[in-house]
Amino acid sequence: MIVRDSQTIPDKWGKRPTDRSVGELLRFGVLILDKPSGPTSHQATAWVRDALKLEKVGHGGTLDPYVSGVLPITLGDAVRLTDVVLSSDKEYICLMRLHADRSPERIRSVMSRFQGKVYQLPPVRSAIKRQLRIRTIHELEILDIRGRDVLFRIHCDAGTYARTLCTDIGDVLGCGANMLELRRSRSGKMDESRAANLHDIRDAYVFWQQNGREEWLRGMLLPGEVLVEPLPKVIVKATAVDAVCHGADLNICGIHMLDEDIRKNALVAMMTIRGELIALGHMAMSTPKIMATSKGVAVRTERVFMEPGHYPRMWKQSTDLDIPEVPSFVE
Repeated sequence: MIVRDSQTIPDKWGKRPTDRSVGELLRFGVLILDKPSGPTSHQATAWVRDALKLEKVGHGGTLDPYVSGVLPITLGDAVRLTDVVLSSDKEYICLMRLHADRSPERIRSVMSRFQGKVYQLPPVRSAIKRQLRIRTIHELEILDIRGRDVLFRIHCDAGTYARTLCTDIGDVLGCGANMLELRRSRSGKMDESRAANLHDIRDAYVFWQQNGREEWLRGMLLPGEVLVEPLPKVIVKATAVDAVCHGADLNICGIHMLDEDIRKNALVAMMTIRGELIALGHMAMSTPKIMATSKGVAVRTERVFMEPGHYPRMWKQSTDLDIPEVPSFVE
């Protein structure tokens, strides 16, 4: 990150996301569910909601009933970050069956052509409008070929349909193909190594409530900040945090550090030096412009997540609440 202003007061407030209590994580956290094949994503999410006795629960990225694997479950206020999860890249393990025999060499040759940008028409049974669109397949790795069955791994953009990919591969091979099984192994930064099944989630919650032992449940919960990891970051000075919590735009003078090469209008996460998410906003100017300018609005605040008062008020009461003021108190 680039340091915009090193002359900042020490940040002695707030709390690192990893230091939050289980109750705090349930109010703003993420749980990686290992969804089984069978229930819909909505049914699995409702089960988690009831198991954890929460009111606000959402899921990031619908999985069809027959698909298993990583389903991020947003808890409490983290539900407002669901759209960020939906736009994250994905990884799948897919089992495809060809309708006629083809040599392994021919299969590998054809499938290698599908790495890169591809045109896709969503399946008839899909939740979105059927129109041609472009998606990028970053990696397509064949894991095993046994007769007509092909097991492969896909790293792709959000919204890529593995079923359509199998159909297209079969068409190019001239024999037809269909998808037999599909498992999502990763969504954004969240992979199956941290995924928990439905029964363990329920048991861990009961164990915490009845016995006061939180280790099992805590091991399943992630702070809501993991959802914004793919976004560029702007680190806000402690003197400006509370102003942003009140919905103020972030001025250049309130920036401590920021990522390199953030473009104008990009969606960014405004964070404290301790790694707490304050708000999301769009850049009013690029990183180079911010580094070359001393005044003006840097980020236009759109969604605030941190409650006012979490950091002390250090701004002047005026019509422009985004103007931070260096505190005049003495410790």
